[in-house]
Parts: sequence; C-alpha cells; structure tokens
Amino acid sequence: MRTATWIIALTGLAALVSHPAPAQQGVSTLTIGRLHYDGGGDWYANPSSLPNLLSEIRTRTLLRVRDREQVVALTSPDLWDVPFLYMTGHGNVLFSDEEVLILRKYLENGGFLHADDNYGMDESFRREIARVFPDRPLVEVPLDHPIYRIVYELPQGIPKIHEHDGEPAQGFGIFLGDRLAVFYSYQTDLGDGWEDADVHGDPADVRELALQMGVNLFVYSVLAGR
Repeated sequence: MRTATWIIALTGLAALVSHPAPAQQGVSTLTIGRLHYDGGGDWYANPSSLPNLLSEIRTRTLLRVRDREQVVALTSPDLWDVPFLYMTGHGNVLFSDEEVLILRKYLENGGFLHADDNYGMDESFRREIARVFPDRPLVEVPLDHPIYRIVYELPQGIPKIHEHDGEPAQGFGIFLGDRLAVFYSYQTDLGDGWEDADVHGDPADVRELALQMGVNLFVYSVLAGR
C-alpha cells in the first residue's frame, strides 16, 4: 500500500477508537507486555506507569484493555498475545541469540516495541536492537507520522518529560515497509510521566502530554499491526 493511502486508512481507523464507550461484556481485552530482559537493567522500573497508562487508554478510547500490564520474556508463549511490548530501565540490556531471532519474528509479524530510555540504557539498547535488525538502522520518526497525531495532535513530536542531559527529546524508530515497528523514546522518560503524580512531582500539563503520547503509541500499535 502506498504510504499516503496507508496513513489515511490508519487515521480513519483511529476515529473508531478515539471516543470512550461503556465496557462491553464478553469482549476480549488487550494489555501491554512489560519486557523482562537480561543483562542487569531494571526492567521493572516505574511500577505505577503502565497501570496508569492502561487506565487512560480505557477511559479515552474504545479499546478494551486490562487493569495491569503482563510481564513477558521474549521466550514466553505469552509474548504473542500482546500487541504492544514495552521495555525500560537504567542499565544494561542483553538479548540471547535466540531472543534476537524471536524479537525480529514478533516485530515482523505485526508486533510493536516501545523502548523507553529511563536514563542509562541507551548504549545497550542501540547495540541490541542493531543485532535484531542489522539491516535497518534507527532513524528519527518524522513529525508528520501518525504516531504523533493518531488520537492526539502532538505537532512538536515526543514531549520532554525529564531533563536527562538537557538535550531535546527525540523519537527514533525502525520501519518495516511503511509500518513503524519499533519506537525508541530518548532524552525524555515518558514512563516517569505516566507514574503516580506524587512520585516525581511533574506538573499536570507535562504528565498530560506524556499520557497523550502513550495513548497514541498504543492505539497505533493495535491498528497498524492488524
């Protein structure tokens, strides 16, 4: 499908999930998979972030999602039940050779990975994702991509939540054809913006931008992976 046509179709589908509706009985629910990885990094960081994001997705869209995320490893059969895989942390990430092959297969079959640098995993994530896709480098996602407007308009791109090194927030990605399969949030710390308000003391408007970006990411992952 040509890129422009694909974007129009995806945006149209987004309209179907952009307004809240009563919960429907008997409808299967989606959730976010929190990636349990090896290497020593704290994959479990920001414990309140994903439950809060799921709550906002449930409130702000028609998508039926669970109350909590599901912890998955790349070798777990449960991986294939989640459309959106999230990973974060402050330290090292290390995939086995088997996990590299599984992650590539998961992404090539419609899965979506959001890697959220919690300040400290940048070097190891870039190294490991290059093992998964040695033929597809991370590139900056253009501001006109649906990820920044599928539900909420974010014309400036990914919001800046925390200071880190004082550099601008950036959203990098890996594309498989027209589909964005990997999104890497860098120099921002979106997950901190999803946490309970008293954890970091972020202003309400900053937390709102973080949640809007999170909703966009999840909705995109569900619709683009169809």
